[in-house]
Amino acid sequence: MIETFKVELAHGITLSYRATGPLDKPLLVFLHGFPEGAFIWDEVISLLGTRYRCVAPNLRGYADSSSPAEVEAYHARELAADIEALVHHLDAPVAALVAHDWGGAVAWALGARAPHWLQRLVIINSPHPATFLRELQRNPAQQAASAYMGFLSRPDAEPMLIANDYERMWQFFTGMGAIDGSQPGAGWLTDAIKEEYRKVWGQGLNGALNYYRVSPLKPAAGGLDRLGAVQLPASLTHVRVPTLVLWADADIALLPALLDGLDEYVPQLSVVRIAEATHWVVHEQPALIAGEIAGFVEQGQAEAV
Repeated sequence: MIETFKVELAHGITLSYRATGPLDKPLLVFLHGFPEGAFIWDEVISLLGTRYRCVAPNLRGYADSSSPAEVEAYHARELAADIEALVHHLDAPVAALVAHDWGGAVAWALGARAPHWLQRLVIINSPHPATFLRELQRNPAQQAASAYMGFLSRPDAEPMLIANDYERMWQFFTGMGAIDGSQPGAGWLTDAIKEEYRKVWGQGLNGALNYYRVSPLKPAAGGLDRLGAVQLPASLTHVRVPTLVLWADADIALLPALLDGLDEYVPQLSVVRIAEATHWVVHEQPALIAGEIAGFVEQGQAEAV
């Protein structure tokens, strides 16, 4: 059974979260992306909940969690501090931090900081900041694929996304969910799942959009070579925990070249490519995702013996 909780953390931010599994089992923490919510992990954590304690928070800016108005409140360091505070509240080492999309930006930051509580990292279609910066600087295909970030950074994006029962929001799923590009995809987007998304989006989109507004990693606007000045120190890029990357190959927003050279920044790296899957692979193949997570965590447990 999945339960819902809300906790005010020591630094003043409130996070709501979904949880299942025995309290005395190894802890897995799941971070969602845009335009999602903690509920996207329900099928995955239901499959893992007999063997692990699974916790999936709504990130800052989403659903019942705190949603500060200031754009500056959504820097990666602030988001990472939320998760560290939540883990401190849960009072258990994390056997694996699992993250998709924008949740991965938070998870990469935590992996680089290598907090003592984090044992393993699982990333699902979320670009490492160093390879993403490289591709945005040099690869026209990735620049074009990421052009939508400019729209989401607009100050008037929220009313346009809300209009006509979130018409543009559904297009993120159908447009990015087609395997071959010949027809709209997202067959997983049932009426019941749409209602879950409406519950999240109905509490406001501005916080979620602030992730895009504050990020320096997006295509340069107005012809300015802003990206050329971006530098990422090793403290933000070198991940010091064993990491599994699950990559859906039909992701049209995040191209496979983002995996090139990743082992330079993540020495303890395993990569599993998932054919016939899109950016929304968590919805599309929850059993596969759960199986890969369990196998990776069990490998770590065996090595620790």
